Amino acid sequence: MIPFDDSLLLKLNDRKSNGLSRALTTSPLPEIDFTSNDYLGLARSEELFNTIEENVRLNHPRSNGSTGSRLLSGNSPLIEEAEENLANIFKGESALMFNSGYAANLAVLSSVPQRGDTIFCDEYSHASIKDGMRLSFAKRISFRHNDLNDLEGKLRRSTGRIYIAVESIYSMDGDVCPLEELVFLAGKYDGTIILDEAHSTGVLGANGAGLAVSLGLEHKIGIRVYTFGKAMGVHGACVVGPKSLCQYIVNFARPFIYTTAPAPHTVISITSSFAYLAQHQHLQQELRSNVDEFIRLMNDYPGRTPSSSAIQGVIFAGTQNVRMAANNLRAKGFDVRPIVYPTVPTGQERIRICLHTFNTTRQINDLVYELKLLHTNPIKV
Repeated sequence: MIPFDDSLLLKLNDRKSNGLSRALTTSPLPEIDFTSNDYLGLARSEELFNTIEENVRLNHPRSNGSTGSRLLSGNSPLIEEAEENLANIFKGESALMFNSGYAANLAVLSSVPQRGDTIFCDEYSHASIKDGMRLSFAKRISFRHNDLNDLEGKLRRSTGRIYIAVESIYSMDGDVCPLEELVFLAGKYDGTIILDEAHSTGVLGANGAGLAVSLGLEHKIGIRVYTFGKAMGVHGACVVGPKSLCQYIVNFARPFIYTTAPAPHTVISITSSFAYLAQHQHLQQELRSNVDEFIRLMNDYPGRTPSSSAIQGVIFAGTQNVRMAANNLRAKGFDVRPIVYPTVPTGQERIRICLHTFNTTRQINDLVYELKLLHTNPIKV
């Protein structure tokens, strides 16, 4: 038998030979950020940092960690108050906090749908949704991205209770779920929508409440998942829905039951971040202005994905092509990253560009200039 470490090296070398190897990197030089999910600049906000530290001091949690799971020693009035606040922000009956959006999606998809039920999932949904589905005993069916005709054709052949898992804003293409039409379709077939608001939290809606609230559809969505490590600039997540949903998760969802509760500093950071955004709602409009500027400048560029959000994709088909294009841009001071298979389909390799409130008009113009230069003078592989 091949030694253990050699078996791992064989797999790694196979991935490397296909040009698909991943590695952790840090940049030795300061770059202009066009890659992070810090859309509103809150992760780098010194004012918010100081506010969080002051709130930690005033709340005197007297604990560096939560000390255990919520069902043992990890629960506290601090967490419960934060959950009540989040439920109010997201206009839901109840909210349940998680350490990450990945864990929240895993908890919901693995425990709520039952054997005999059917989960329909947009083909571009996040890995955490798909992993949660794999842990479920329910039947799993994928439908074409944002294609409600394809979804309806498959809904007609469904069994048991129906769940439809989608995202508000998709993380690779940056396009938006047709939520109003989906709500109508789900109602027609008595389906429950599971909406991942990861990339709309903070960016859309009053106080950053996301897409469903911005459209007044929150009462039509059975399960909503919000994450705080993107536009909110901190860490953590929550599931929002009826009280029965949160009580069910506490009783049946293994990713909730068997994990350590969020630390006091994390909980205070979340509450502080939403309070800060409530006083700085103009950040949403500043982001919108930068997104509109990028779209205006790239209007005649044939390789841009059709996105109206802060996530913009620029196609450079081929793993080597997109990596060379990204390296060229990084050499000129732009922090951008190539996205390759299996994260995106073969032939759809792209540079994923994230726009932020802190990107200047000059920086956006310079980036667009370099992108168009790469298009007219492509790098030879």
